Amino acid sequence: MSASNYGTIVKVAGPLVVAKGIPGARMYDVVKVSEKNLIGEIIEIHSEESYIQVYEDTSGLGPGEPVVSTGHPLAAELGPGLIESIYDGIQRPLQKLQEASGEYISRGLEVPALNREKLWVFKPLKQKGDAVSPGTIVGEVDETVLIKHKIMVPPGVEGKIISITNGKHTIEETVCVVETDKGPVNISMLQKWPVRVSRPYRQRIAPDMPLITGQRVVDAFFPIAKGGTACVPGPFGSGKTVIQHQLAKWADAEIVIFIGCGERGNEMTDVLIEFPELKDPKSGQPLMKRTVLIANTSNMPVAAREASIYTGITIAEYFRDMGYSVALMGDSTSRWAEALREMSGRLEEMPGEEGYPAYLGTRLASFYERAGRVICQGDDSRQGALTVIGAVSPPGGDLSEPVTQNTLRVVKVFWGLEAKLAYARHFPAISWLNSYSLYTDIVDEYLSEAVNQLWPGLRKEAMRILQVESELEEIVRLVGIEALSRKERLIMETAKSIREDFLQQNSFDPDDTYTSMKKQFLLLKLVLAFYYESEKIIEKDFNIGDLLSLKVREAIARAKYVSENELSHFETIENELREKIAEIGHKAQEISGKES
Repeated sequence: MSASNYGTIVKVAGPLVVAKGIPGARMYDVVKVSEKNLIGEIIEIHSEESYIQVYEDTSGLGPGEPVVSTGHPLAAELGPGLIESIYDGIQRPLQKLQEASGEYISRGLEVPALNREKLWVFKPLKQKGDAVSPGTIVGEVDETVLIKHKIMVPPGVEGKIISITNGKHTIEETVCVVETDKGPVNISMLQKWPVRVSRPYRQRIAPDMPLITGQRVVDAFFPIAKGGTACVPGPFGSGKTVIQHQLAKWADAEIVIFIGCGERGNEMTDVLIEFPELKDPKSGQPLMKRTVLIANTSNMPVAAREASIYTGITIAEYFRDMGYSVALMGDSTSRWAEALREMSGRLEEMPGEEGYPAYLGTRLASFYERAGRVICQGDDSRQGALTVIGAVSPPGGDLSEPVTQNTLRVVKVFWGLEAKLAYARHFPAISWLNSYSLYTDIVDEYLSEAVNQLWPGLRKEAMRILQVESELEEIVRLVGIEALSRKERLIMETAKSIREDFLQQNSFDPDDTYTSMKKQFLLLKLVLAFYYESEKIIEKDFNIGDLLSLKVREAIARAKYVSENELSHFETIENELREKIAEIGHKAQEISGKES
């Protein structure tokens, strides 16, 4: 290497390396640091000095060692082979790294993100002479039994197909040639896209249908739309990761991208072990057949955390462009923000609130704004959706800290977790009093047509009862439940039933871990039927204990364990409930008639 084509290190501060004299240095270009070829990225330039965040361990580096620019920004490799892969924060396949270096990743190890040797069967969907534009699907590959990988014309390419092939090819071989104004362009199954730049689309459209998760507190009370954004903040041990695992397993999305960003290694290990064994509820195939995992745990280099969420969302946008509904889980954006804070401190930037950089809010907004429902580029007006759900880990559960507050400014769904619910084994531990969703009206309109027109009214009544319960709890604490009127006792009992029989789920029970919207409607209707029927006789003179001790209430409590194939059982329970409450009403009427 001649001195004219590389710079030299002048300072090393943890993951930050300062180099001088890099030829053609530009912001966000990838560089190779030292003879070990450590991967880094230029994040600041001062005259001749380039400030580089290195995505690998920098121990042993010193001044005078060479730094070479690749001339390209950090980019994700996009093509067949993404599904079922497990990557680190800069899209290096962890299984290939293990094969190359053993249990511990060697520094400077370069392994392509996608297999260059594997042959894929390309099936053309266009023919010679067809006009194509950016985003046009020219063919497809059966990547897994669940996912057809659509090969698209890259951005910036427009013209007519002059040749197209079929059969087995590697991802780098030409499968289509397009004649453009600037000459023929060879199209392969491999694309590269800079991770910090949003992929283009034709038009953004408003989300108008829910992302069904099977988690009743989410779907019924605080729904998220396909193409929406949500955050899950909560203190340590409140179940953020478990909820994200549940959403990844059960959400009504065709592709799942799970990013473990700075979380504990044992949690990520659970994901890596559990996901390949999970069955997709729709097809019965392993869930990994439609999943991409990105693992950047807390013991990995801190700078790679910052890149991991960009890598993940670029892969997610790529599948969205094919017309798929994609769900991205980020766990957790707090660890990503901590990486930003560390790098900002090493750059000696002016700190903002609690030491986070002043641009924290801008970076968070630019990440979440890449979610959405869009009309994709191409000639078929296909629609794709990218839903982003980020976990936030505020220190000590303080929701007023900067990461949570900046996140809440840009997301539309807030699932606030409570440690006391988690410690009481109430799962999901989402607070029904503090959480909110700005998609409720859209989802109510959709579900009233798709499920039942009574749905919006039932949901609002259940929320009202829970809010009244929270007001009555203070009276109960002070003077006891005997001080409440009969109607207030009924509200307290109904609220308890909503909490325990509807909102609380058992993630280990095959019939309760996931609940379809039809079953959710029937279950909530059954729980509220007790309230509505009891309200009809509440003014009569009867013993409230007789009402609260009805045996049919045990059947209501067990109703959530009813199989999806036996939903007619709900009507049987409801009819029995009406009969028993009516009997209590008739007895009370007879007694009052005799006394008069």
